[in-house]
Amino acid sequence: MMISEAAKGQRRIDGEGIMNLTFLGAAGTVTGSKTLIECNGHRILVDCGLFQGYKNLRALNWIAFPFVPSELAAVVLTHAHVDHCGALPLLHRQGFRGPIYATSSTIELCKLLLIDSAELQQEEANYANKHHTSRHEQALPLYSVADARATLRQFRELAFDKAIEVAPGMTARLRPAGHILGAGSAEITAAGKTVLFSGDIGRPHDRIMRPPTPIERADYLVVESTYGDRLHELVDAEDEFGRIICRTIGRGGIVVVPAFAVGRAQELLLALYRLKQRGVIPDIPVYLNSPMAIDMTKIYHSHRLEHRLSAEDCSGMFRVAKMVRTVEESRELDNLRYPSVIVSASGMATGGRVLHHLKTLGPDRRNCIVFAGFQAAGTRGARLLAGERTTRIFGEEIPVNAEVVALPALSAHADAVEIIDWLRTAPTAPIATYLNHGEPGPADALRQRIEHELKWSVMVPLLGQRVELT
Repeated sequence: MMISEAAKGQRRIDGEGIMNLTFLGAAGTVTGSKTLIECNGHRILVDCGLFQGYKNLRALNWIAFPFVPSELAAVVLTHAHVDHCGALPLLHRQGFRGPIYATSSTIELCKLLLIDSAELQQEEANYANKHHTSRHEQALPLYSVADARATLRQFRELAFDKAIEVAPGMTARLRPAGHILGAGSAEITAAGKTVLFSGDIGRPHDRIMRPPTPIERADYLVVESTYGDRLHELVDAEDEFGRIICRTIGRGGIVVVPAFAVGRAQELLLALYRLKQRGVIPDIPVYLNSPMAIDMTKIYHSHRLEHRLSAEDCSGMFRVAKMVRTVEESRELDNLRYPSVIVSASGMATGGRVLHHLKTLGPDRRNCIVFAGFQAAGTRGARLLAGERTTRIFGEEIPVNAEVVALPALSAHADAVEIIDWLRTAPTAPIATYLNHGEPGPADALRQRIEHELKWSVMVPLLGQRVELT
């Protein structure tokens, strides 16, 4: 929003508060979510995620934050996905010692996710150093397990719909957003203005999570645009998954599903449980090869009021798979010679145990690789779905002859129409709406829809752009 210097000065003379937003991540891309809020000399951060995908984006993880972390009053975290919380240990490492506010279930998930993230980075650095696959003299992790553990001590519980002061004159409230367990939209109020950060918006008819809460108030909106240019397919994702499995079994193959440990893994397990219960697929072995996803699945049992699942569903999705925890058990899966399903992290095939399975099973045309969710541009998952027939894993070019399919209907993100429907719940039009967490095409497509259908003022900020809310 452009205003004259004279107008700015007049407002300051009049003593009216000025609030500024700086988009330090998830601008022009779907990863690295972080927005700096400044008001009356105080600063807070909404989300602090890792950049993923293209190398030039991942390189941003190694650059110091463009503010002094020790001067932050607090962080408000919308949910426990690595692109929203994965850089918190970096923030700690660079001097931040303030509170990190999140829901209780988000905190439980982060206790697993941040430690796992640190361990995975160390494992990958060790592998690169041992096999000399890094271009650097010595590969290093972004942060250590010690950094992650220290960060966890900074978490403070913020219950849904409870407003608390997070900095002098600045309050925060989290509203249920669906999407995954514990996810919330962050409502920040300061200087008489309220900014609502959607976080990642869930779907109204999600199989696990309840629908996002309607907007109660917002002078300004910051809204995700991941699927801003498309609609989810009107197909039953569970049945489609069943058809993919049966097709692969018919040719004696193995189904490999890269899956996010939080949310997607649980939805896949639920689908597999129900498919077996209905007799759609035979009782073939199912393996969940992600210690973090195993532990996170248990957390769904202890937070049943936040989701739709019954006690039977929770038990069923846990029983349907053999839980693979150790490295030795994981390696044994690469020796499988009979039809089965392997669900393993990470969801965009950017790291983790699933890479070993892709290396072993990808060359065999009997097998099938299923990507059950959004694949950020530049990730291995996006490239395979675009038709690449080789992929570089651990410094080696691996042929991919296996069938590669997408299952987008299992996405936990609202599509364009669902986002618009959620925006329509606002009691009044916001002064301005900013679209983040979307690649340029989807973000601009959603911008046009909002302008045309809602007649709202809307813009897509650039990475690093600072806007003044007046």
